[in-house]
Amino acid sequence: MASAGENTAALLQEQEEYTTDGSLDFDGNPALKHRTGGWRGCRSILGTDFCYCLAFYGISSNLVTYLTGVLGQSNVAAARNLSTWQATCFVMPLAGAVIADSYWGRYRTMVVSCSVGVAGMIMTALSAYLPLLVKNGASFTSSNMVSVQEFVMFLGLYMIAVGLAGLRPCLMSFGADQFDDGDPLERVHKGSFFNWYVFNTNCASLISRTAIVWVQDHYGWALGLTIPVAVLAVGLFCLVAASRTYRFQPTRGSPVTRVCQVVVAAVRNSGIEPPADSSLLYELSEYDSDMKGVQRIDHTTDLRFFDKAAIVAVSDKEAAAPAPCSPWRLCVVTQVEELKILVRMLPLWATIVFFYAVSAQVSSTFLEQGLAMDATVGTVHVPPASMSTFEVLTVIVLVPLYDRAFVPVARRLTGRGKGVSDLRRIGAGLTMPVFAMAAAAVVETVRLRAAPGKKISELWQAPQYALVGVGGVLTTIGQFDFFYSQAPPAMKTVCTALGFLVVAAGDYLSSFLLTVVQWVTTTSGRPGWIPDDLNEGHLDRFFWMMAGLGCLNLMAFVSCAARYKYRKPC
Repeated sequence: MASAGENTAALLQEQEEYTTDGSLDFDGNPALKHRTGGWRGCRSILGTDFCYCLAFYGISSNLVTYLTGVLGQSNVAAARNLSTWQATCFVMPLAGAVIADSYWGRYRTMVVSCSVGVAGMIMTALSAYLPLLVKNGASFTSSNMVSVQEFVMFLGLYMIAVGLAGLRPCLMSFGADQFDDGDPLERVHKGSFFNWYVFNTNCASLISRTAIVWVQDHYGWALGLTIPVAVLAVGLFCLVAASRTYRFQPTRGSPVTRVCQVVVAAVRNSGIEPPADSSLLYELSEYDSDMKGVQRIDHTTDLRFFDKAAIVAVSDKEAAAPAPCSPWRLCVVTQVEELKILVRMLPLWATIVFFYAVSAQVSSTFLEQGLAMDATVGTVHVPPASMSTFEVLTVIVLVPLYDRAFVPVARRLTGRGKGVSDLRRIGAGLTMPVFAMAAAAVVETVRLRAAPGKKISELWQAPQYALVGVGGVLTTIGQFDFFYSQAPPAMKTVCTALGFLVVAAGDYLSSFLLTVVQWVTTTSGRPGWIPDDLNEGHLDRFFWMMAGLGCLNLMAFVSCAARYKYRKPC
């Protein structure tokens, strides 16, 4: 007979074989640590992410050139259309996140979304093939052909936006799900995952902005838009092929419904004051079936209005014995705290928007500025769209240095697992838009003052691109880590989507600012700050305006961050 000690050891060994966070394998059984998850599962996820980024940036990086050169749009119209489409690509993930957290789960949402994205990229490629397909057709005039191309192109672009709705937020959160929070070693790896996720994204972006842009400029748009189709199809294959190596988190119902229930219940009880003793608020036992698999969140004392949703009224106490109360009338404390977490993050979310309004200039006004400069470096012609590689290279160089050099040193000095808090990292990143816009304004002033007929080198733009890259290492990675780590367990994908939604808001803000500037500065027949011929305008004034707004935004962020309370130490 086995001794009691041997039985205990065998039981502990069996428990260690499984994850502690409730994740499941492909067949719906508890996930085994040595067969699923970790970097083993993340390799294919990062491969899919690499392919999707390569395909997406292969279209977006040089899209302004296609819109102005092939479709004949003006500089302002092209920049506005690009910003609006990019914003849509970043706002749609919120809808995809709700579907993933509520119904389909992250994996199925990704597969369906990626398939739609492939179809959308086929449509964009078709717009470039149309002139070749109907070259001998007498029924098409030149203007009609451009109109058809424009329709097919934008149909494809917005199909891509729908496809990215599920792929973007789920890839990041699904990758983070592969690491067990209950395992100290895997928890450390999860901390590095966000750094390497962004590093992977920027490696793909670098290839897109050099190789694919070069193909588009030298071999035509038909081939240049076909490559992204093939690449994204490969990404879909990578995602599906490794299905049995993944860990899956079960869905826990619609997070939007849970939030709405708290708001409705709090409004219903608006005339009742919450009890001074928080233990009197409604909370189910951890052994209750409704709390199975749900991580409880302790009560906090701020935002007390929402506590009204958990007040147990006399009528509720009487009704509680025969049947549970409706969640639209009475919510548990954990559910109330989920909403509080979202509300606390919103002011910080709003202040990060401006960073992405500046980042939107990389593929719009920065590119238009580059088109008015000398694109010859030595004997080599460098497409202005490829200047954004300075931003990407900055990220690729700094991410490993940050993860492998800065974080260990900062960890020893501060005692924090991440070296510095997410909010300090984001705040440092929000200083970069100010410097980037100031650098761009100085370059534009020098360009305008150059001798008539003489163009200055586009290499002058390198500092402004590099500064945006530094901001990306600090702000972009910091915000994704912040939104994921602070998110309630049932809302991980939705809160990750907030990180993409802020990018969308930045693009929409960029489009709005461009429209307002164009409207205000073109009155009385003036050419405006951003005319088609930049030599007749004042793009430098636009850049200085953005630098000033960046200073105001930084002050707002510092004020919000000083009052924010972390859900848990980070």
